[in-house]
Amino acid sequence: MSADTVVVTSPVPTTHAVRVLLEDLLGRDVTVGDGDPCTVGGRPGSAVALYVDDHLRSAAVGVFDFTLTAHMGAAIGLLPPGAAEAAIEDGEMPANLMENAAEVFNIMASLFNLPDAPHLKLYACYAPGEVLRNDVVEGATRNGPRLDLNVEVARYGKGRLSIVCL
Repeated sequence: MSADTVVVTSPVPTTHAVRVLLEDLLGRDVTVGDGDPCTVGGRPGSAVALYVDDHLRSAAVGVFDFTLTAHMGAAIGLLPPGAAEAAIEDGEMPANLMENAAEVFNIMASLFNLPDAPHLKLYACYAPGEVLRNDVVEGATRNGPRLDLNVEVARYGKGRLSIVCL
């Protein structure tokens, strides 16, 4: 990259944009409000998504805490709420719930793709408890531009969501 090359970053999505996308995607009411940052690593862990630009540069990280991963996975898969509750109680994320939650992360890439912003796509999705690359951990925990929300999916339950632009 030359000295006069300007790297344009994606803006952090708005709370409203996140709520509307999730409601449209899940076909049910979603309540969002300010929350604390999601933690990464540890047990039971969080699901983490890495988004990259067209040059495969890391550009954003999304994090669902364990409970929101289960609720999102059940809700988008039209599974009964008990599927999420059982995963939360067991502290283990079934593969089907994780695959479904990864699809939510994939669709959430559209939150970043605004006019005059780089095109982002989902590059990797890490299941709760999976070992994360160091740069992904650093991105998820940085203080830079970020959005931390409490999210409640009607009939399913609540959890936390963090989105960090790098």
